[in-house]
Amino acid sequence: MQTMAENGRQQVPQVGSDQINKNRAVNFNRRSFPFFCAWLLVLFLCGYTFAQEKIPVVRLARLKIDAAKLESYKAALKEEIETSVRVEPGVLSLYAVSEKDNPSHVTIFEIYADAEAYKAHLETPHFKKYKRSTKEMVTFLELMDATPILLGMNTK
Repeated sequence: MQTMAENGRQQVPQVGSDQINKNRAVNFNRRSFPFFCAWLLVLFLCGYTFAQEKIPVVRLARLKIDAAKLESYKAALKEEIETSVRVEPGVLSLYAVSEKDNPSHVTIFEIYADAEAYKAHLETPHFKKYKRSTKEMVTFLELMDATPILLGMNTK
C-alpha cells in the first residue's frame, strides 16, 4: 500500500479482493447475527415446548363398589394393576386403597409418564377387560386430574 507518491500527492490505498471479501464477511455476520440469534431462540423454545409435554399425568379415581361384589372387584383390580405395571413402560405407578371404615370406598392413585402413556393405557386389552368386568360392580366413579407438586418414593 502506498501512501505518498513520488510526486507528493497522496494516493488512495488500493484494496485487494481479499480485503473486500473480509469486509463482506464482517458485514454479513453483523447483519445476520440478529437472525441467527432469533433462529437459536426458536430452536430453544421448540425444545422447551417438547420438554414441557413430558410432564407426568397424575389422576385420582374415587369409586364406590357394590359391597356384595367387593371381593370380585378386588380380584379384577389386582389383575389390572399388576398387568399394567408389568407390561406398560409409561405406567409409573398405580396404588389402590380403601377407606378403613368403609372398604367399598376405593381410591386409585395413578401416575403415568406423560399424556401419551395415559392414552395408550386406556387402549390396552387388560384395561378394557377391567372396565368390562367391573362395570356392574362400580356404583360411583369420580375421576380427578391432579398437578404433581412433588413425587417421591423410597425403594429401599
